[in-house]
Amino acid sequence: MLQLLFLVLFAEGAAAFLLMVKIGPLREIVMRALDQLKMGRGPSMVIVKTLACTAAAIFMSSIFSIVKIQNKGAKLGTVTPMDQVIWGTQLLDASLLGFILYLGFVIDRMHRYLRKLTGLKETVSSSRKEVEELQKENRNFKEKEDKNSREMRVLQEEASSLTQKLQRLKSELEEKEKRVVSAEAHVAALQKQSEDLLLEYDRLLEDNQVLQAQALSFRG
Repeated sequence: MLQLLFLVLFAEGAAAFLLMVKIGPLREIVMRALDQLKMGRGPSMVIVKTLACTAAAIFMSSIFSIVKIQNKGAKLGTVTPMDQVIWGTQLLDASLLGFILYLGFVIDRMHRYLRKLTGLKETVSSSRKEVEELQKENRNFKEKEDKNSREMRVLQEEASSLTQKLQRLKSELEEKEKRVVSAEAHVAALQKQSEDLLLEYDRLLEDNQVLQAQALSFRG
């Protein structure tokens, strides 16, 4: 019995140590074994629960026996050698069973907390990846924004250049329109002068004809 208890205690101590200290893949092996043990619904889970209940019952029985022997010794005023041997054996069994139950509870808590820690690490890793992706998208967006800003500046410069050209063309057009108006006025003045000259030419022709007629009449 004692050898079995020491073996179980040593196994639980080793499992607790491997859960506390990461040595290669041993922690993962222990975690997977505990996962299968807890998640299992077969005979292994029944055996574990039965052993735990049996250990708890034996522990309570040992405590009861220890208390009974102490009360008996207190009443008689002395303890027989047989009772001392039984008391020592029961105390050793109770101590071993107490340590076994305590280590089992510690292992269960450590397994649960390690699983939560693993889940948190996975969540943090996933969140970190999402943050990295968002940062990458933000950098791409900033690069696109910078590119669009550069293109916008180029377009603004081109628009400014075109506006200046348009203003220059407008001024040239206004100047040409002024020249055209001046030329039209000059042409109109020349046309009027030509008409006046034609009228003067017609009058001179008439005067010439009158003079020729008068000259012919004088000769006749």
